[in-house]
Amino acid sequence: MINDDHLSEFGGLPVFDFPENLAAPEHADATSFDHPAVESVAWRVGRIGWDSEASWTDLFDRFVELVDTTRVRAFVVASWVDIEEDSAGPVDAVLDCLVAAREWFPELRALFIGDITQEENEISWICQGRVTALLDAFPELTEFVVRGSQQLVFPALRHERLEKLTIQTGGLPATVVRGVAASDFPALTHLELWLGTPNYHGDAEVADLAAILAGDRLPALRHLGLRNSEIQDDICTALAAAPVVARLESLDLSLGILTDAGAAALLGGQPLTHLESLDLHHNYLSAEIRDRLRDALSPKVELDLDPGGAETYSHNGEVWRYVSIGE
Repeated sequence: MINDDHLSEFGGLPVFDFPENLAAPEHADATSFDHPAVESVAWRVGRIGWDSEASWTDLFDRFVELVDTTRVRAFVVASWVDIEEDSAGPVDAVLDCLVAAREWFPELRALFIGDITQEENEISWICQGRVTALLDAFPELTEFVVRGSQQLVFPALRHERLEKLTIQTGGLPATVVRGVAASDFPALTHLELWLGTPNYHGDAEVADLAAILAGDRLPALRHLGLRNSEIQDDICTALAAAPVVARLESLDLSLGILTDAGAAALLGGQPLTHLESLDLHHNYLSAEIRDRLRDALSPKVELDLDPGGAETYSHNGEVWRYVSIGE
């Protein structure tokens, strides 16, 4: 699973954990601690592991007290809830803390909300909030990643500097997809949405992606990832004639329920040989359609089909297919 482990790198920097014990009462008099150069790492603050007893807000208060936040370039929010008490705890307090501290982070360029592993909390149980408050508060951000979609709110906005936007979910609500699609991101080069399954609130349809596929609000887009989707075939059919495809360098349709019908639609649509890479791993493709893809695209396009594809399940004569990441 993609969220089996915590991030080791973010924003082009190695991740460094702010020590949880510094928020404990016995360390209340601490005025410093050993750490790398502030600007050389992505700082992670939060509860790490099941046995953590730290309060996220206490940790953050100590972080801004002990670290020169004016030099922080990348910041990672780890778990903020006590899993045993409230597995669905909202992120509102985290968002409020970060927004209130915006003037203390003038160099912040990369922000990750929800570096939470499957062991700590299933991806579809992670409660978010109105995360666009962070984009409003940090106009210089160039990378923004959100994991989890319960209570996630993403109204349309304009952000001049953002270059990479990723939303990782087991099910992305249509309201969020429409909010992203209606937003203006003139500098965005990388957009990645994990659409998921209706079982976990992933109720978006192809029509909700229309503005993204048109690309008018994304003039700089070079990488598009529409991943982990139960409607992967429908997405491929729409991409076959989508205007945005012609200027992409890479296209990621992995982790979802891609069958021969979707792959055939791609092959029958506009040319894809201008792409540098096409990621289709975790698929339900036959050997015949795999060969057609290789013949049509290789060696010009780096094509990821994975060795054996995803595993199907049968019950009472019915074949079941699953996205890679749901719960």
